[in-house]
Amino acid sequence: MTKQNTRREILKGGLAVAGLGFLGFPEWALPALAQGETLVPFTDLPANINLTPAADRRIIDISKIAGQFTPRDQFFTTQHYGHPDVDPATYRMKVSGLVDRPLSLSLDELKKMGSNELVFGFECSGNRRPLQGLSSNGRWTGVPLRTVLDRAGVKADAREFVFFGADRGPEDVDFRGTIHKVEQQFGRSLSREKALSAEPMLAYALNGEPLTKHQGFPLRLLVPGWYGVANVKFLAEIHVQTDPYLGKYQARWYRTLRGETINGEIKWTETAVTHMQLKSFIARVTKNGSRHTVFGVILNDGTPIKSVDVSIDGGPWQAATLDSATKEKFSWKFFSYTWNGATAGEHTLVSRVTDANGLVQPTEQDLANKKTFLEDNSQYPRKVMIA
Repeated sequence: MTKQNTRREILKGGLAVAGLGFLGFPEWALPALAQGETLVPFTDLPANINLTPAADRRIIDISKIAGQFTPRDQFFTTQHYGHPDVDPATYRMKVSGLVDRPLSLSLDELKKMGSNELVFGFECSGNRRPLQGLSSNGRWTGVPLRTVLDRAGVKADAREFVFFGADRGPEDVDFRGTIHKVEQQFGRSLSREKALSAEPMLAYALNGEPLTKHQGFPLRLLVPGWYGVANVKFLAEIHVQTDPYLGKYQARWYRTLRGETINGEIKWTETAVTHMQLKSFIARVTKNGSRHTVFGVILNDGTPIKSVDVSIDGGPWQAATLDSATKEKFSWKFFSYTWNGATAGEHTLVSRVTDANGLVQPTEQDLANKKTFLEDNSQYPRKVMIA
């Protein structure tokens, strides 16, 4: 027997609405279900789906999204070297390499340098069907990266800015058949142009509270519009250099292999995982009498959204409504579509988003020549059964 979830059950089992109210987020910002509205379960989910948090990963249940901001203790997370214990009393974030004034800053010293806020929603580059649960949105507080780098004084020949986390682990590095056992820190880099731009932030708070261990306490890098891997947690050091950084999670693990037709033949290219690809997905379908509401989420790199559409059973695209409460540039964005006259039986629903540059979310067939699973932003058909 299929369980029908009421508005009260959705909110109790989902995100902590009371916590959002404490932070001053208005009630109209919550896409809560109306009284009498019930959840229509998806029929395309595998029977063995498990959303229980693991030691190194937390996945949100997208059907229970109850507000623009994901509570910090439910924000998705994944990492490769676990969660290091960082003592805030002795913590120092270092800036080294090609700078005029190397720095070693405590958390209090960083906080005194600035207190900017950023609404930023992002996903893991491996976020994909059927769960789409490696995604979240928050209000972050921190100091602009450029402020810290200006204090250090970046030298003219600096080209690569490497961000090392306090998390580290053993690695086997294969060099032409010879295995070298080394200990590596998690690291990612930014170009000079990106690092010195106005957008990157060193964040120390999420939704008005200090970062949790899962979210990179005491400090993490945020690169608005980029996938989660770039937002280095447990930030320990910024090293400025000339040469490209070729660490494991920069040069090897987080790459996309794609075949492109050039001069009549397929050329295989590898690109780095950086800014998020344009994406939408349907998070839930609800019923109120004979009317059904389709609710979904958009994730992208901050380019303004032109439109989002919904198709039912392969029919014509119908315009959905963008939620004005999620209009911040780098926030995830919500949309809804009123589905009237749904007939009994199984139906297939899919969403498609278009940005202001005319870029349209691709189909799965459009990405047939992409051989790696990262950056899967294809349209995702969902199935529901109408009684």
